[in-house]
Amino acid sequence: MEAKAKVRYLRVTPQKARRVVDLIRGQQATEALAVLKFAEQAASEPVYKLVASGIANARVQADRFGEAFNEDDLVISEAYVDEGPTMKRFRPRAQGRAYRINKRTSHITLVLSSEEAGASRKENA
Repeated sequence: MEAKAKVRYLRVTPQKARRVVDLIRGQQATEALAVLKFAEQAASEPVYKLVASGIANARVQADRFGEAFNEDDLVISEAYVDEGPTMKRFRPRAQGRAYRINKRTSHITLVLSSEEAGASRKENA
């Protein structure tokens, strides 16, 4: 079973978001929540919410198909950060010049899968 969760147009630079996402890639979902809860980076809060949303999506999907659901079986199989649109703003500078400030955004995608599915996929490869 796989469940996806996405957040789009997040006002965090992709570089900073990748630092947080790299912490949790490949971990169990419950472990990832614990790591993100105490991570000091600003991007850890929205990523925490994203992991929680992915767990909820997996629960709904398991109910829909009538499967047994155990939160401890979920593993973050894929997690990546893509660059969203950049908002361009201008700040005044000395001698009448203008300086451009880029306000970058991120799209974060997370795929949670149960450990059994991950183990059977590795055996087939």
